[in-house]
Amino acid sequence: MSKSVDFYFDLGSPTSYLAFTQLPAICAAAGATLNYRPVLLGGVFQATGNTSPIAVPAKGRYTLIDMQRFARRYGVALQMNPFFPINTLLLMRAATALQARQPARFEAYLTAMFRALWVEAKNLGDPAVLAASLAEAGFDAQALLALANEQAVKDLLKANTEAAVQRGMFGAPTMFVGEAMFFGQDRLDFVREALA
Repeated sequence: MSKSVDFYFDLGSPTSYLAFTQLPAICAAAGATLNYRPVLLGGVFQATGNTSPIAVPAKGRYTLIDMQRFARRYGVALQMNPFFPINTLLLMRAATALQARQPARFEAYLTAMFRALWVEAKNLGDPAVLAASLAEAGFDAQALLALANEQAVKDLLKANTEAAVQRGMFGAPTMFVGEAMFFGQDRLDFVREALA
């Protein structure tokens, strides 16, 4: 049986970004397939009654410190976005659209958008900034955003989010190896062990 990791994420989650920087290498080393599962974290929170750790002041302060520790451990840049939280509905619809219709461009989109949000700290909630960021990454912003607004894409993202909640997801990132669920980028060692 082939091994795989289902990676449920939202671009607006800095911990999803940290997991994204590590999972491809973890999966490659284990000979496993990485299955990206874009979801809308706001929908997950609404369905499960969860909230961002940033919403709890003491936990939020600690989480920011902890994320920087992991960024240093992983050797990746991380800058907390001053516009956080950003409404990622359009971003996640675009991710869903690309994965379904233009899969060859999907990972390039994720790389560009995660970088724009969590390295360059851009306000991707601003339509002009988003359009410029997409253009810089080689995307036709107008065409992609039109695709993202198609009803079939909206329905697919909603269905993906509902399926993730049914599977047990309550926050991002969430990874599954088989039926074993691992929540949080700080659980990647357990993902690695499950693949071994």
